[in-house]
Amino acid sequence: MTTTTQLPIPAHFEASRVGELWRVPYQERAAQAKQWAKTHQIAPAAQDKRRICLMAIDVQNTFCIPGFELFVGGRSGLGAVEDNIRLCEFIYRNLGTITEIAPTMDTHTTLQIFHADFWVNDAGDNPAPMTTITLAEVEKGVWKVNPAVSYSLAHGNYVALQAYALHYVKRLSDEGKYPLTIWPYHAMLGGLGHALVPAVEEACFFHNLARNSQTNFEIKGGNPLTENYSVLRPEVLDGPGGQAIAQKNTRFIQKLLDFDAVIIAGQAKSHCVAWTIDDLLTEIQQQDPTLARKVYLLEDCSSPVVVPGVVDFTDAADAAFQRFADAGMQIMRSTDDLS
Repeated sequence: MTTTTQLPIPAHFEASRVGELWRVPYQERAAQAKQWAKTHQIAPAAQDKRRICLMAIDVQNTFCIPGFELFVGGRSGLGAVEDNIRLCEFIYRNLGTITEIAPTMDTHTTLQIFHADFWVNDAGDNPAPMTTITLAEVEKGVWKVNPAVSYSLAHGNYVALQAYALHYVKRLSDEGKYPLTIWPYHAMLGGLGHALVPAVEEACFFHNLARNSQTNFEIKGGNPLTENYSVLRPEVLDGPGGQAIAQKNTRFIQKLLDFDAVIIAGQAKSHCVAWTIDDLLTEIQQQDPTLARKVYLLEDCSSPVVVPGVVDFTDAADAAFQRFADAGMQIMRSTDDLS
């Protein structure tokens, strides 16, 4: 991508505060955004001849603020913070070129299949965070559905919920997906972790008003019976009898493919980012493989999950990005120009 329309970074942006929580001063930023558009002769997004969407995946406090539940540190230890500095600067520099920003929002409640209280062992204990629950363990009864959750999730039908749980882990195994992981409670609806990182929220808000382009929030992850790494498709779509329990986000898939270019950034590179891109690639290959060329992966604005001494998904994430590039998607950096 090449162009000469990059803009300066507004004075209100403070890179040193990207890893912190604070309140966006909306009214002040609104006035500044309108003046910024006048000063730099930024046209409304409706006038764009080339329509570009920036999809910012799960750039939320829960993943991006140190000390929060699932902070994505990458190998540097500050991965998501460093990524978001670059992402904010990318948005401001390309304010007049990005047509729409679509942040995805991981959204959870307490009783979900990947949270501890859903499962118990014979002693009645819940699994610890980061426990992997395998098909063999569910088949042997090492882990069972917590009978107490059937009231809220299955109208009290514990037998049906247990049958579904077995079906679920079997489907993950049969389709070669990540085995079921018990994640710490995170991105909880109504909580601080669910919100966008303030600096990114501010950049989106500023773009929205400077370009008269509504920020397009996409919610994912609220279905208690399936994981939802990708905003485009839950991990499991049906129950043991073939009945639908979830569906693809067909509307958003087509919306993305209608843009002339889609730029993807966010967290975590190894999980929600990779799986969203993979689902988008699947749709592209079914429709027209040449559409892959319109997808740009902002590689310096995403980090993989790394827990020092425990797990490191860096190599897996890099391999996934290479596979996407081999399929025709384009790898770019936040300092590259857009056209």
